[in-house]
Amino acid sequence: MKYIVVIARLLLSLLGIALVVLGILFWTGHALSLLPLHMMLGGLFVISLWALAIPGLFSRDSRPLALVVLIWSLIVPVLGAAQVRLLPGADHWLIQAAHLLVGLIAIGLGHSLAGRIGRRSAVAPAVAESA
Repeated sequence: MKYIVVIARLLLSLLGIALVVLGILFWTGHALSLLPLHMMLGGLFVISLWALAIPGLFSRDSRPLALVVLIWSLIVPVLGAAQVRLLPGADHWLIQAAHLLVGLIAIGLGHSLAGRIGRRSAVAPAVAESA
């Protein structure tokens, strides 16, 4: 399980950086042809969140945060897919900013959950050795 958490956390970071960079390019009107890549990376990002949430659900200490991550991981793509239709016109930047904020929160939630799972798995062997 430790390797799953480490790999998912690494993917979360790398994909998060790539998605933010692509999102900023789109926001400024550049590289719009890369939108399918952004959506594919977003899907992998959500799968990385699920890879953290599932083991988190099996740990009593991290179960509430894992549920939040699981729910939040559904909000990210729904808002991303719907944002083209939401608030068109001059105020559309509000939706773009909301999508960026939701994505950044998802990165933070994923890292928090990975840290909590990592601490939990590091404590478990120490407890077993002392018993």
